[in-house]
Amino acid sequence: MSDADPAAEVGPSHGGDPSAAADAGERRRLGAVVLAVLISQVLLYPGVPDLVVALGAPAGIDAGMWFLVAEFGAFVTFAVVWGALSDALETRVPLIVAGALGGAASYVALASLPGLGLGFEAALLVRVVGGALTIGAFSLSITLLMDLRGGNGRNMGTAGLAIGLGAAVGSVVGGALADIGALYPVYAGAVVLASAGLLAATVDDRAATASTEPGTDSAATETDEIGFADVIARARTTPGLLVPLAFGFVDRLTAGFFALVGVYYFQDPATFGLSAAGAGATLALFFVPFALLQSPFGALSDRIGRFLPVVAGSLAYGVVTIGVGVAPTYPIAAGLMVLVGVCGALMAPATMALVTDLVEPEVRGAAMGLFNVFGSLGFLTGFLIGGGATDAFGYTPAFLAVGGLELAIALALLPAVRSISPGAGVIGRLGAEG
Repeated sequence: MSDADPAAEVGPSHGGDPSAAADAGERRRLGAVVLAVLISQVLLYPGVPDLVVALGAPAGIDAGMWFLVAEFGAFVTFAVVWGALSDALETRVPLIVAGALGGAASYVALASLPGLGLGFEAALLVRVVGGALTIGAFSLSITLLMDLRGGNGRNMGTAGLAIGLGAAVGSVVGGALADIGALYPVYAGAVVLASAGLLAATVDDRAATASTEPGTDSAATETDEIGFADVIARARTTPGLLVPLAFGFVDRLTAGFFALVGVYYFQDPATFGLSAAGAGATLALFFVPFALLQSPFGALSDRIGRFLPVVAGSLAYGVVTIGVGVAPTYPIAAGLMVLVGVCGALMAPATMALVTDLVEPEVRGAAMGLFNVFGSLGFLTGFLIGGGATDAFGYTPAFLAVGGLELAIALALLPAVRSISPGAGVIGRLGAEG
C-alpha cells in the first residue's frame, strides 16, 4: 500500500484504485468488529440487577457498581499494554483475534460460575480478566482503522458510528434477553464476541505499514515514542489543552453514571418499575441520537466554531440529566433521555476537535490518546460516584450531583473555551462575544 496518491486519500470515491477499494472493504469489516465488541459489552448492562444476584451477590446497586468497575478498571489499565504490545510485535490482527476469543471465553466462564458454586468474588475476578482481554480487541480494531487510507475523519467516523449503534443494539437486545433469563445476555455476549474474533481474522494486518512504506516520513514514525511525553509537557504549560481533557472526563463520567444508575433507576419499582427490556430500550433512546448526530454536529462545529457546541451543549446536557432524575412520569423521562443523546452528540465531537485544534499534527495521535485516557477514567469515576451516591442518598441527589457537575465545569471553563476557540460565522460570533 502506498500513500503517494493524495486523491485516493481524501477523494469521495475509490475510482480505479484497488488499494482504496480494499481499504473500504476492510473499513467496513473493522467497523463491524467494533460494533460487535460494543454489543457484547452492553448486552449485560440492562440485566445487571438480576445478573449480579444470579452470580451470588446481594441485591442492590453496590454489587452492580463493582461488577462494572471490575471490567472497566481492566479496560483503563490494559488498553496501553495492548497498544505497546502491538507496536513491539508490529502486528495487530492476531492480537485482536486473541482478545476477542479470550473475552468470549471469559463470558462462558462467567456463566459457568453459579453451577460451580463459586461466589461473587470469583465473578469479579473473571470480569477483570475478561476486561483485560476484550479491550485488546476493541482498542486495536480502532488503531487498525487509523492505519487505513481514506482520511482519519472517515475512519474515526466509522468507529464512532459503530460504538454508538453497538451500544444501542446491545441495550435493546440485552434487555430482552435478560427478561428471559439472567445469564442469557452473557451467553449471547460470548457468541457475539467470538464472531468478532473470527471476522477480525479476515482483515489484512497492516500494522507495520506506517514505518515500512516507501515515502513515509521517518519523523512521523516516532510520534508514538515521543508523543505522550510531549503532550503531557504541553498540558502542564498550556492551560488550553486541559480544557478539552476536563470536559472529556466529566462527559464520560455522566455516561458511566447512566450506564449504571440509569439501569437501576428505570427498573426500580419505586420509580418506573420497567422490565430489563424496557430499561434497555430507554438507554437506546440516548445511544441512537448520540451515534447518528455526531457527524452533522461535528461539521456544524467546523462552521461556527467550538464555543457554542461545547459550552451550550454541556449546559443543556447537565440540565436534562437533572431533569431525568426528577421526571414525574416515564414519558417525560424518556423524552429527556433523547435530549441527553442529542446534547451529548452536540458537544462530544466539538470537544474532541478542540484537541486537534490545539496541538500540532505530529502529536495529535498522542493527544487523542491522552484525551481517551481522561475519558476512560471519567467513565470509571461515573460508576463509582453514581453507585456510591445512589446507595448513600438515593436517585434524585445522585442525578443532581452528576448533572450539577456538568453545569459547574461548563460555567467554570466558559472563559477558557471562549479564549481558545473564538466563534466563526454569525452564530459562532454571537456565542463567542456574548
